[in-house]
Formats: sequence, C-alpha cells, structure tokens
Amino acid sequence: MARKQETLSEVRDYLIVKRNDLIQKSRHHMDLQEQKIIMYMISKIRPSEMNFTEQIFSIAEFCRIIGADYDSGGNYEHIKKTLGKLLSRFVWVTSEDGSERSLRWVDKVVMSKRSGIVKLKIDEDLKPYLLDLQENFTRYNLVYTLAMKSQYSTRLYELLKSYQYKKCVIFDIEELKRLLFAETYKDGKDFRKRVIDIAVREINKLADIGITHEFIKEGRKFAEVRFDIRQKDIGQRMGAWSSIEDVIDK
Repeated sequence: MARKQETLSEVRDYLIVKRNDLIQKSRHHMDLQEQKIIMYMISKIRPSEMNFTEQIFSIAEFCRIIGADYDSGGNYEHIKKTLGKLLSRFVWVTSEDGSERSLRWVDKVVMSKRSGIVKLKIDEDLKPYLLDLQENFTRYNLVYTLAMKSQYSTRLYELLKSYQYKKCVIFDIEELKRLLFAETYKDGKDFRKRVIDIAVREINKLADIGITHEFIKEGRKFAEVRFDIRQKDIGQRMGAWSSIEDVIDK
C-alpha cells in the first residue's frame, strides 16, 4: 500500500493539456485502458515543448498508476495487444469549415519483454493540439481519471472540464452520442441509464468538479441534455482523492 500511495502522490500533479478543439470538436473510439495510456502519455509532456520526444516507462509503473495487479508475463502480453490496437486508432477533428481531419495518436511503439520497458512516441500531426499552447486550451489533472471504470466517464469529464468556465452547457443528444462514440445506444432511456448516469456518478465521486444534469424532451423524445458544472471546494476535492485511493486499492 505504501508504494501505491507513493505512486498516486507522484502523479497527483501530472497535467493533461489539450487544445479545446481536440476535446470539443473530436470523436474517437478507444476502450478505457487505451484512453488511460494516451492520457498518461499526454501528462508526461509539457505544452511549452516544441517537439514530441520518445517516452519511456515500465509496464509495472503503468500498472501501479492505473491500479492494475502486476504480473510480468500476463501484463506484458496484454499491454502489447493494447498498444497494437492503439497504433491503428485515430481521432477525427472537425475544422471550422466543417471538414474532418483524421489524426493518429501513436507514431511508434517499442517494447522489451526482458526489461519490461515500453517506448512510445505521439504522432507528429498532434503537435498543434498538444504543444506550445497559448490560448483556447483545457488542463486537468490525470489523477482524477485514474479510478474511473467507464470509458464514457473519462471522455465526458474532459468535455465538461473544457466548458467549466461557462458553468453550464447543453448538448444535442445525438451530437453528444457522436462525441462519446456511443451511437450504438439508439434508445434515449438506454443512453441515459448506461452512459450518462454512470458517467455522472463517477465524475461526482472521483473528480474535481461536481455536475448535475437534466434531460430535456421535445414531445416524447429526449432531445437535449443540460449539464451544470461547478468546481468542488477543497474539502470535496480531498474527498474525491480519498475515493480514488479506495477504488485503486480495491
């Protein structure tokens, strides 16, 4: 437990910084562990840097940070499979003229089973969205996403963080499904129960923001969802930190 607490303390100040259009005008399909690998990679760069460098980390280190049990053989093969999928993952970003640009997340992967070391490099095309950011960007702490169990929670969290300054944001239901890559949920009640309600509970328990939400109907159909966003006070953030430790410890 001591080592786990030390690791959480180390990553407490790791920041994820993204240009807003990479958050608000993008869509991508990644499972939860793929998302956490990308977030971890982004948290290890500095937005003031001008170029991406090769990132090196151990599989054991990554497993500790996300709260996974470490088994050198089993985890190696699992991470290898996950990174193999990441090489083919991409994000679609919508431009001002409505055109969509496809960008890969990862440029290359090198792994060593003997040392348990992974070497990764973020794709160069993402430089305008992650490096030398001066305006129109959002930052949040990696630690608030570590204990989330739903792939939709992490994505909704960063969306709402990017709109936190407005204190309120309203999404068209179909557009929100598209942004969350949750279009398989055709029924509005199903989308609410299996995606939004779960994500809201996790965010309220584990993150630095508190949110309330309301589904708005047009006739008999859910048409929009409104989120009200507030910054938690210091006591509430400490409570979230305690909850993160509890989830990862379990």
